Amino acid sequence: MRLEASIGRILAIRDMMIYGHFIEHFHRQIYGGVYDPGNPLSDEDGLREDVLDAMRRIHVPVLRWPGGCFVSSYDWKKGVGKDRTPVFDKAWRVEEPNTFGTDEYIAMCRKIGCEPYICTNAGTGNAEAMSDWVEYCNLEKEGEWARARIRNGHEAPYGVKYWSIGNENYGHWEIGAKTPSEWGPLVAESAKMMKHVDPSIELSAAALTDIDWNLELLKRAGKYLSWISIHEYWDHAAETNYCSPYEKVMEYTYDIGHSVRKIRGMLEALGLEKSIRIAFDEWNVRGWYHPNVHTVKQGITKEEYLKPRDDNDDNSLYTMADAVFSACFLNEMLRNADIVGMAAFAPIVNTRGCIFTYDKGIVLRSTYHVFDLYTNRLGDQVIDSWSPDPDPMIDAVVTSFSGEKRYAVALVNRSADEKHDISIDLDASGYARMAWISGSSPDSYNDIGREEVRIEEKDFGRFQRGMSFTLEPHSVSVIEISER
Repeated sequence: MRLEASIGRILAIRDMMIYGHFIEHFHRQIYGGVYDPGNPLSDEDGLREDVLDAMRRIHVPVLRWPGGCFVSSYDWKKGVGKDRTPVFDKAWRVEEPNTFGTDEYIAMCRKIGCEPYICTNAGTGNAEAMSDWVEYCNLEKEGEWARARIRNGHEAPYGVKYWSIGNENYGHWEIGAKTPSEWGPLVAESAKMMKHVDPSIELSAAALTDIDWNLELLKRAGKYLSWISIHEYWDHAAETNYCSPYEKVMEYTYDIGHSVRKIRGMLEALGLEKSIRIAFDEWNVRGWYHPNVHTVKQGITKEEYLKPRDDNDDNSLYTMADAVFSACFLNEMLRNADIVGMAAFAPIVNTRGCIFTYDKGIVLRSTYHVFDLYTNRLGDQVIDSWSPDPDPMIDAVVTSFSGEKRYAVALVNRSADEKHDISIDLDASGYARMAWISGSSPDSYNDIGREEVRIEEKDFGRFQRGMSFTLEPHSVSVIEISER
């Protein structure tokens, strides 16, 4: 395959937030995951230092919290202050200790160096509770909740810029699910009150690719929104934990962008494409495993609905299929970077996350290395590229770096067992080097004491226009071209 690109035709400047992540109060994501007081690997705030270091290495730009389904019955006020009472989490049917709340989350974001992105309760919650949360986080000293933050030992405002109204409130599985006619007015009134507290915040709201839902939302509340939130999981395994094999996952990669296309069309039809961007703020190829919770049938014993969640921690499930899919997803977001400004891999820790924790350390799953490649090696400018002889096995995106004569090409070889060659017709000078991940087979994975997927590197010397490179099977690669 020959890949051609025009360095003078910049399609979009990608927002670093498309490499964002998500964490929820589900199973071991928070408790026993990133927050583990008493563990020798945790710092003075109970946060796992090895997990924070891993997050910093992939430059997590934004971290969505606290949910997810959890948030739709969450009372944030019970998770701040000295006296915190455990409550029953009706979404996931476990006791929530409330020891990790807003202050701990903000402390974590600051240690990572990322933007906080708070998702509010639009299930059992209301506009006043949402706006009180903004007051707690962002007002200097005015009002009951700003003063409460100060009493809790946090004098300066947190300045949380990004807020989402609700999580999947269109779904029958969500606590406090709404109809389209209910959702638009609730978002509008909530947004109004939140913006009255802090007009500088940027708001998103739960949406999907349904015309009725989005029209009601955007007609009622579009003037208040900077973002529209969409979610997608392709391999649905909530009740079975059956993860599709490599070939099936590759089928999913050929139409990853269908939701973006539909939302773009709706925004353009309403003349909102310049004021509202897409936040793809929950995505993963694999749906989480939580049987007998979000169905009409409810598990009675913990062995029916709680114990099975441990099976999310089987590291052998997260193979090169997950890595290749994730790279294809990020490539599609880069191609749509003019309208997609944020995304959040769901989740970042445990469950289907890219970081797995155990008492004595962490495992970096295959998907982690995709984020390592993309955040550390790709440029911020997406360049127009095409192929006169396209290879359906190869997914490619060409990027450059603002203010530099430096280029980076993201390349995915979907083929399970065949190498594929690509020549790059790019008017660039410098030295070429390639970094890639592949593993010995499509089913390669990492586990405690087992590292089958890692980043490998090779120098190719001086780049020549039309230079050819060989892509390993089931691989994700980045070719960098720059002066040393």
